[in-house]
Amino acid sequence: MNDADAVKALGALAQGDRLAAFRLLMQAGPDGLASGEVAGTLAIAPTRMSFHLTTLERAGLLVTRREGRRIVYSVAFEKMRGLLGFLTEDCCGGHPEICGVSSRLNQEDC
Repeated sequence: MNDADAVKALGALAQGDRLAAFRLLMQAGPDGLASGEVAGTLAIAPTRMSFHLTTLERAGLLVTRREGRRIVYSVAFEKMRGLLGFLTEDCCGGHPEICGVSSRLNQEDC
């Protein structure tokens, strides 16, 4: 991950509703949730939630798939791991274990 991609991803997460949606989708795992489910769970108007989910998708943090009439969002786990790795790669002089970074960041799935 480069600086520009990290800034874009962090900027997308730097808003309360988007951060809450991202965390909810992290909990949902690879199956994800439909946008209406995210909006309902977080008590956010569906049109506003759609805007926030699109922002996260454009930042590369979410992926979508269509299931009939529903659009299902899920976390782009590889991109999320890349962001976490980018943030910690220089931690403590190249010793990320000091920062408490789990070795799971290098695994293929969560």
